[in-house]
Amino acid sequence: MVPNAVDTAMFTPSPKRLNCDEIVIVVVSRLVYRKGADLLVEVIPEVCRLFPKVRFIVGGDGPKRVRLEEMREKFSLQDRVEMLGAVPHAQVRSVLISGHIFLNSSLTEAFCIAILEAASCGLLTVSTRVGGVPEVLPDDMIVLAEPAPGDMVRAVKKAIDMLPGIDPQIMHLRMKELYSWDDVAKRTEIVYDRAMESPTTNLLDRLPRYLTCGSWAGKLFCLVMIINYLLWRLLEFLQPAVGIEEVPDIGPLHAHLGSRNDEAQEK
Repeated sequence: MVPNAVDTAMFTPSPKRLNCDEIVIVVVSRLVYRKGADLLVEVIPEVCRLFPKVRFIVGGDGPKRVRLEEMREKFSLQDRVEMLGAVPHAQVRSVLISGHIFLNSSLTEAFCIAILEAASCGLLTVSTRVGGVPEVLPDDMIVLAEPAPGDMVRAVKKAIDMLPGIDPQIMHLRMKELYSWDDVAKRTEIVYDRAMESPTTNLLDRLPRYLTCGSWAGKLFCLVMIINYLLWRLLEFLQPAVGIEEVPDIGPLHAHLGSRNDEAQEK
């Protein structure tokens, strides 16, 4: 698996550690159905009822913002739920470092970069257990919940109990090791190297493998591959690869990056 990365130089914790007299839960997300905005409408009032010292900061905009505004009015939570509207990416860090917990209520998610950014800023994460989210952070840096109001409230309670043992600076250093762009580049290079070393198989040998992808999907994949192959052959016939210079081999990417870093340090 090759993960995404986070700019840990941009997303750093607050120099001054926040006290826990008042717990601030931060939400930074597009306020749409897929991001679980309807879940927030049910979770926030219940958390505020159970924990008088908790308040929310909600950053983001979208069609579901109206529901959150109505919820705030209905439960008289104007002083405990702050609605920021759309937050430019350059200002996301300043919002994150004002909180203790990051809440992600997505109903579907591939990887969720927002979780990485929050963890890099030292926030403990509470998230729905969807998509690739369970693989993003170690268990002691995230509390997972089913995408249901009751389970999310339980997860928030567990996160609040965990807060005294969370050190934002240590969390940031761990994120720096886990999700640096240099590490992602090295992993990607390994995948490419393995692909280059793997034996080349012709189309007839590959087609049976596509058939195993499903009774209908397999046939569809085979058809797409045959069309792609014929199109490639046609393009080669119409425009032969003449006069194209071969890209020089610069060696391993990490070695190349390391030499450039050494040159920069000498300067």
